[in-house]
Amino acid sequence: MPKLPAVRAVISLSLIVLNTLFCFLPVMFLAILKCLLPIASIRARLNLLLDHIATFWIGVNNVNQRYLGRSHITVSGQQTLLEKDWYMLIANHQSWVDILVLQRLFNRRIPFIKFFLKKELIWVPFIGLAWWALEFPFMKRYSPALLKKRPDLKGKDIEVTKKACEKFQHFPVSIMNFLEGTRFTAEKHQQQNSPFKHLLSPKAGGLSFALNAMDGKLHQLIDVTIVYPNGAPSFFQYLSGKVKEIKVHVRTMPIDLNLLGDYQNDADYRHHFQQWVNALWLQKDKQFDDLLTPSKS
Repeated sequence: MPKLPAVRAVISLSLIVLNTLFCFLPVMFLAILKCLLPIASIRARLNLLLDHIATFWIGVNNVNQRYLGRSHITVSGQQTLLEKDWYMLIANHQSWVDILVLQRLFNRRIPFIKFFLKKELIWVPFIGLAWWALEFPFMKRYSPALLKKRPDLKGKDIEVTKKACEKFQHFPVSIMNFLEGTRFTAEKHQQQNSPFKHLLSPKAGGLSFALNAMDGKLHQLIDVTIVYPNGAPSFFQYLSGKVKEIKVHVRTMPIDLNLLGDYQNDADYRHHFQQWVNALWLQKDKQFDDLLTPSKS
């Protein structure tokens, strides 16, 4: 075991890169096959194979993190999960490390996690193309100024959400959504004048669109609260073994039909859904405090 944190980080990162290159070729081969054979049944089978490769990739990375990163993750809450069910997974967002933590916790316990990405991330070397091949939905956000100039663009991002989610209806999937929309920082928290102590204000619209686009297929909501007792770490700090402790609380709840509706045009439904999301966030804020409180032995 390397003793110097920088050495551990370099070795860990090198192993992630090698693992990525090893998995990249079969992923791209299957992606090209999907393009050449646009038959729904064949595409579905190829998508399952792609998800299996991605699951293997995460599994290798998880072994790497446990051995070199040495972060101890304490998990509390409900954890009765199935690998063959449809889930919406939500969590607070503080660091890129959040994604690695979620993959460590849920790989092979729920279907492969897919999450919405900014369109610019498709240009990330190797990983961007892999995300495309795995049919991660890429979102293009339009600024209010541009929408004012180009009213025809209004609702385009919602159309993309619906088209992306339609692909997820044929086999079990877990859809990830960071409701805050961005990573938490003290500056963003102050700018928002967030009513929550540890969280940015949640964006309910994206969650509603995803639930509705899946047309009732998503059966369970997994609500994850991630806490770093010593502060949100960087990716390098995590790989170097400097993050000794991570606390996570997991709770599941059914997704009731009353959570489905027309978020854009139905004011009553929109108000109801926003209240529901805000209640979730109040509970999460309290849970964050509870996880920060040292346990009494």
